Amino acid sequence: MFGLTRQYLWSVVPMFGFGIGWFLDCKETERMTMFRDKSALYGRTLKEGEKPSWP
Repeated sequence: MFGLTRQYLWSVVPMFGFGIGWFLDCKETERMTMFRDKSALYGRTLKEGEKPSWP
């Protein structure tokens, strides 16, 4: 139907999954940059007059 064969579908489905995973990973990285220098994991006490690493 419409020229779609099983081989075509078996090659497109993994690429589609990879694309979704890549997109979600980029969004998660973008989201986590908001918490830089704010979380307990990366947090440290800054010295007087020291700027945080985020602008």
